[in-house]
Amino acid sequence: MKRYLNTLYVTTQDAWVVKDGANLVVRLDQAEIGRVPMHLLGAVVGIGLVSFTAPLLAACADAGITVSMLDRNGRFQARVEGPVSGNVLLRRAQYRAADDPDRAADLAASLLTAKLDGQRAVLKRGLRDHGETMDAAARDRLTAGEAAIGDALRRVRALAAPTSDPDAARDDPPAMIRLDRLRGIEGEAAARYFEAFGALIRSDEPAMQFDGRNRRPPRDPVNALLSFLYVLLTHDCRSALESVGLDPAVGFLHRDRPGRPGLALDLMEEFRPRLADRLALTLINRRELGAKDFVHDAAGGVTIRDEARKRVLVAWTERKRETATHPYLGESAALGLMPHLQALLLARTLRGDLDAYPPWLPR
Repeated sequence: MKRYLNTLYVTTQDAWVVKDGANLVVRLDQAEIGRVPMHLLGAVVGIGLVSFTAPLLAACADAGITVSMLDRNGRFQARVEGPVSGNVLLRRAQYRAADDPDRAADLAASLLTAKLDGQRAVLKRGLRDHGETMDAAARDRLTAGEAAIGDALRRVRALAAPTSDPDAARDDPPAMIRLDRLRGIEGEAAARYFEAFGALIRSDEPAMQFDGRNRRPPRDPVNALLSFLYVLLTHDCRSALESVGLDPAVGFLHRDRPGRPGLALDLMEEFRPRLADRLALTLINRRELGAKDFVHDAAGGVTIRDEARKRVLVAWTERKRETATHPYLGESAALGLMPHLQALLLARTLRGDLDAYPPWLPR
């Protein structure tokens, strides 16, 4: 297996990232503030007003180091990388699977199973750890949400095999109906999950409460934090897919859309609840982030302050360093490596080495 390579996040505003021999150097006002050997890096992410020199970008491209640029809100802006690597036969297999409703539905069901299992685990953990101290209304929200997602999970598993519904529309292939139903279940479950999510927040700050998911732009601190973490997770999943030769734009659960990394979003769904959502709750409930760490703009959007964003990145990096046993491979690995391992398993499934894609279902 490919070794896990670190991602370097550059958050200092007005910094320049340059090449010095075999090292990547970060400079501010001509003073060196950081230096990392390039062979230790797998990706570099600049957030906000961070500039990269042409020699540095060329060296990263030659070394297979992807450079991504995000705005201050964590929204993806651009990506610089070298020649596309990977087996062309693998990508052809990926495109055939995406165009085959049966294969696409099978893969979408596996991905969605992992997402729903993770969402239910987050809600169940909240009930287990804090259910006795919650008020009745919050406890009821969590209980109802956990039951709804459990029902959605049962329906997804029932759709994991080709449908034999005699009432299926005659002019639609059963597999297409199956794929549409899976997407519908995903949307319903997400709504129920985020209806319950606010009950997991124990901060007493009114501004840190959560009344539902919103984005583009996020209109409250909790949504701003979730959106930022989702961008970081998408970046990691995209890098993992590209490292094994898959096309991050062509997914199975997410429909194709220009400019959208559909497969990266598919893969992210497996990790979103356990990695991003739980980290957001930890940062809020431990009072490591509060209302003072966010900025409200005139248009109603909310962003994370620069210093708070650095703390989030540190927590994200520490979270990825934690180890766990991969449920399918039975090997211990850093959580940050799990997207890469899943990308490898997806590639092997598309090649036909595995009969079905094993979703990430940690225990």
